[in-house]
Amino acid sequence: MELNVKTLEGKDAGKVSLSDAIFGLEPREDILARVIRWQLAKKQQGTHQAKGRADVARTGAKMYKQKGTGRARHHSARAPQFRGGGKAHGPVTRSHEHDLPKKVRALGLRHALSAKLKSEDVIVIDSLIAADAKTKALASTFETLGLTNALFIGGAELDNNFKLAAQNIPNIDVLPVQGINVYDILRRGKLVLSKAAVEALEERFK
Repeated sequence: MELNVKTLEGKDAGKVSLSDAIFGLEPREDILARVIRWQLAKKQQGTHQAKGRADVARTGAKMYKQKGTGRARHHSARAPQFRGGGKAHGPVTRSHEHDLPKKVRALGLRHALSAKLKSEDVIVIDSLIAADAKTKALASTFETLGLTNALFIGGAELDNNFKLAAQNIPNIDVLPVQGINVYDILRRGKLVLSKAAVEALEERFK
């Protein structure tokens, strides 16, 4: 499968061949959903914490005598049914991570790339290099290319000027090829790959 290559100025820069094993799969939503769920669970901090009855600062004395009052039997004012008492079954600090086989993760990435190509949202750029770290100039270039919501994937090393200029543009993300992931691919409208990124991906999935 061949795709036209463009420069950042919008000029033609030849063609690039894309592997069907990476970009030509029939996207499966179940695999994409599994990988995204795994990514977001891994990202979740899990620092939520409610105070249980052992944690609240309240007297430990028995509220009133056991018998003879005509009222229900109670011991501690820290019990969940009382105002100021502990939370019953509240959230506690924990990890939300769960396992996902490495092969499923790799397959999810290929399905995400295939989904983008199928919807014609993949653009290949010759090289992601900016002459100056000027956000205004780069934003104007993106506007010319029609890129208002995009993920840019460069080679193993990102051009520092391009990275600095792009980081303040809304809805634009820039990652090196080793940071490519399913969630970031699918959350942005366009996927912009450099030629170096295409070569690195094909080498990775060889």
